[in-house]
Amino acid sequence: MSKRHVLILLLFILSSAIYFQACTKEEQRDTTHFNFADLPYETLAEYDFFEGNIVNLEPVSDVLPYKINTPLFSDYAQKARFIYIPKGSAAVYNGEDIFDFPVGTTIIKTFYYNHDFRDETKGRRIIETRLLIRLEDEWDSHSYLWNDEQTAATFSLVGRQTQVEWIHYDGTTRSTNYLIPNKNECKDCHKKDSVLVPIGPKARNINSNYDYADGTMNQLDKWAAMGYLSNNPNSADAPKTPLWSDPNSGTLNERARAYLDTNCGHCHNPEGDADNSGLSLYYHEENLTALGVCKPPVAAGGGSGGFAYAIVPGQPEESIMPFRMNSVELDVAMPELARSVVHEEGVALIKEWIASMDGPDCL
Repeated sequence: MSKRHVLILLLFILSSAIYFQACTKEEQRDTTHFNFADLPYETLAEYDFFEGNIVNLEPVSDVLPYKINTPLFSDYAQKARFIYIPKGSAAVYNGEDIFDFPVGTTIIKTFYYNHDFRDETKGRRIIETRLLIRLEDEWDSHSYLWNDEQTAATFSLVGRQTQVEWIHYDGTTRSTNYLIPNKNECKDCHKKDSVLVPIGPKARNINSNYDYADGTMNQLDKWAAMGYLSNNPNSADAPKTPLWSDPNSGTLNERARAYLDTNCGHCHNPEGDADNSGLSLYYHEENLTALGVCKPPVAAGGGSGGFAYAIVPGQPEESIMPFRMNSVELDVAMPELARSVVHEEGVALIKEWIASMDGPDCL
């Protein structure tokens, strides 16, 4: 065999090997982004959820971005959310609670602060990325902390505090000591009947349009089209919560209830961590007493502010709920976690809602 033929043969073998490796990698990506036995990976990049420069959070084709209609308040941090479901499997629709997700599902949530809340083109600082991964018998959580250079996110079991600063919507400079929870603290919110579960991906929370790279589409319909969701109705027939801050998206009552559902309902429900309070702040709660109207606290003390009822219709200044929301004091502030500053706009919404109520005279 001539040298020319040997060279051609070697080039053919090399190109075949490269092609086989690329196909194998793509096949693995379509099946799963990780091996359970190797978890947790040391860095976020090892999961192959994002392509290009990881700080841009550009998802690969089988990782889908999504948003929550009324998101959880976390010291004004913004969030970029993504979900991955292995090829050939799908979540099963549930009209009231979280979907039944298949093994391998990964919910990806990145917390960041825009430098200027009025202009996102001025850049952002990413703080952390949290993963919730559906294993065979349970969900597991892994946290990745971003370095100051914004080039990598590294696995961490322990939490930490970090100082963040931004220009607020009103043009003022704000700052806070942002708390990154440790692995065990994640369970304080993501818990149902003592089992770790997701909070956000419910039909009512994602039934809205999203501006995808290939066009705008309802999220429930997109999930179904991607093969991510099964047994779902048409999005027009599914429940939907409004955006708490947009008066055009729902009534005052609907927006206030959506805010409480997202920020409080995961604990304040019969199966949540605060079930002993007797408050049920799920969006669909119909019992006014369970919702807090003329309901006395289970335990009096500093947390009550000296007030007698969680909600006094027409009188927010006499109601425990906005009092606790408007505090950062230990044993008073509510919610207790993921908050070191008062959500001024959220408190204003709940006060307006209570002031608008026509109800029984509690006093």
